[in-house]
Amino acid sequence: MAERIPGVIGVHHIGISVPDLARARTFYIDILGAVEEVEPLTWSDNPFIDRIVGLEGSAANQFFCRLGNVQIEVFQYDAPRQAPQDPRRGVNEYGYTHIALQVEDIAGVHERIVAAGLPVHAPPPMEGITVDANGVKHGYAGTYCRDFFGNVFEILEIHQTPEILPI
Repeated sequence: MAERIPGVIGVHHIGISVPDLARARTFYIDILGAVEEVEPLTWSDNPFIDRIVGLEGSAANQFFCRLGNVQIEVFQYDAPRQAPQDPRRGVNEYGYTHIALQVEDIAGVHERIVAAGLPVHAPPPMEGITVDANGVKHGYAGTYCRDFFGNVFEILEIHQTPEILPI
């Protein structure tokens, strides 16, 4: 195991830019069960924020939500305008390809995602999770899905297994 770099405590949040903040709320809060813990933020004509984000004349609305042990910061930028994202952008493209969310019940989460009409690359392979004679689950199952905008996320249910560590 690599030695921890001094000063790094962990991942605080992941930022995602979307074209429709209301639909993003539906996705993160209503479908995935995230919880908003702080007041949303709105800005425009703010030179301080422009310097921080590296954009001139930025204007945006944002909300933070918590999914288990990670916070997601979701932005809708009204300025500067950007080109639409390809909703089928390949996970092989450079840059961030996906976020992985560990869930307690992958079948239930998968069902909510499908019911919302969201794309799922493949159903989760439930044969990857077994139950021993003592009723203890082992193994894992996971699959890639997309939000309303084409951003890729992975859902994982992880039990005792040497193949992948849970959070």
